[in-house]
Amino acid sequence: MNAKTVVLNGDRMNYDNRLDYSILSSEVKVYDQTEPSQILERIQGFDIVVTKEIPVSGDIIRQFPDSVKLICEAGTGYNNLDLDAAREKGITVCNVPAYSSERVAHTAILMIMNLSSSMRKQISMLAEKDHTNFTRCLQVNHVEINGKTLGVIGAGNIGREVIKVAQALGMKILAYNVPALEDEPGIHYTSLEEVLSQSDYVTLHCPLMPATHHLINKERLALMKPSAFIINTARGALIDEAALIEALQEGRIAGAGLDVQEVEPPSEDNPLYYMDNVILTPHMGWRGLETRQRLVSIVADDIKNYLAGTPINVVS
Repeated sequence: MNAKTVVLNGDRMNYDNRLDYSILSSEVKVYDQTEPSQILERIQGFDIVVTKEIPVSGDIIRQFPDSVKLICEAGTGYNNLDLDAAREKGITVCNVPAYSSERVAHTAILMIMNLSSSMRKQISMLAEKDHTNFTRCLQVNHVEINGKTLGVIGAGNIGREVIKVAQALGMKILAYNVPALEDEPGIHYTSLEEVLSQSDYVTLHCPLMPATHHLINKERLALMKPSAFIINTARGALIDEAALIEALQEGRIAGAGLDVQEVEPPSEDNPLYYMDNVILTPHMGWRGLETRQRLVSIVADDIKNYLAGTPINVVS
């Protein structure tokens, strides 16, 4: 079956022009970027709409032309789409689960290893021509991660990849998951409060939804050890950023590794940019070349299976 597909923000995935969108369907139109005010104009006459983290409200979806039968969110999270409105319009919504599990997990491990060695501070010292780490005893904290406890919040595809690598590095694992899971060899599932209070590193791997918005707030940050670090490679709004900044400034936790932020990109005056105990990266966990190639390939599979009458990865 022939189908016309429009990609609304191709640059989000193909910023280096190394991806091939022509595999998506028989006819593909790609826009580099699309503002919300441009969506309705650009989808006219198309059967399939592909987005990557563009907020598409219910008001907009309810005005979609009848030609649109499928929305493909080119990623795992789909909190940017109003699923209720899609259902009302009879539009199927698919996502792309597990395409970046290993790459995002490795980003979380990267954060843990860099924080354990104060790498952010060491690089800053070199940039400032401060060579005292070389001429005196090491001037920064530097600790082993083997034997330390890693708290994993969300034991889905990515969380389990993190656990696998962390165990290979000799870390102990506490985990919190909804729904609750039974203990496994080397993994103790317990309450969120125990994970936060007992872990040396806490890493977040759960979806953003009303129940998880600001899951980590001032009260829960207060449960963490002063020596503990928090890692977020999932969604920025899982953490109350103002509360996190306060906890970091007051030394109530040791540091943070944030590949996602509550507002992306952060404002130019955001204190997180300038803290020696914070590693800030631009939502890069999913952006490896191989990861993005896999992403487009799975979007193509979503479309192919939908057109064949056997839809996969349906979230609506």
